[in-house]
Amino acid sequence: MKRVLFLAFIAASMSACNSNKPAETTVAGTTTEETTTSTTTTTVVSPDAPVLSFENGMYNFGKILQGEKVHYDFKFKNTGKSPLIITNATASCGCTVPEKPNEPIKPGDTGVIKVVFNSTGKMGMQDKVVTITSNGNPSTSEVHIIGEVKEAASL
Repeated sequence: MKRVLFLAFIAASMSACNSNKPAETTVAGTTTEETTTSTTTTTVVSPDAPVLSFENGMYNFGKILQGEKVHYDFKFKNTGKSPLIITNATASCGCTVPEKPNEPIKPGDTGVIKVVFNSTGKMGMQDKVVTITSNGNPSTSEVHIIGEVKEAASL
C-alpha cells in the first residue's frame, strides 16, 4: 500500500512540474490561482553600435627583473558607426594599472589604453588581464600583458 501511495505521489509531482497551466491552491474552502511567468532578456545590438578593435590584444614583455615596471599602450580603433565610450578599465590584480581615455572615440578614430605592470613581489610567468567595458559591441573586451619575472641573480 505504501508503494502505491509513493508511486502516486511521484507521478503527481512529475505531472505538476511539466504542466503549463496555473497551479490551484485551496485554503479553507476558497480556491486561488497562482500563475508563474518567466521573462527572458535579450540584448539587441544596433547595427550602428561602436566596435572596439585592438591592433594587438596581447603584449609579451619577455623576461624582466623583479621590481621592474612594464609600460604598454594598447592601441585601438572604433570601427563602428557611432561614438565609442569606454566606461571602465579594470585589471586582474592591483599590480597592473590601466588608464582609459576619458573622451568618446568617434567612428574611424583611434585611442589608447595605457597599462603599467609593476613586478614588485611577483615571480615566474605572469598573465595580467585588463577588462574594458564600453558601449561597444561586445560591451566587454580583454587585453593581456604577459611575460616572466625573474630574480636579479637568475637572469
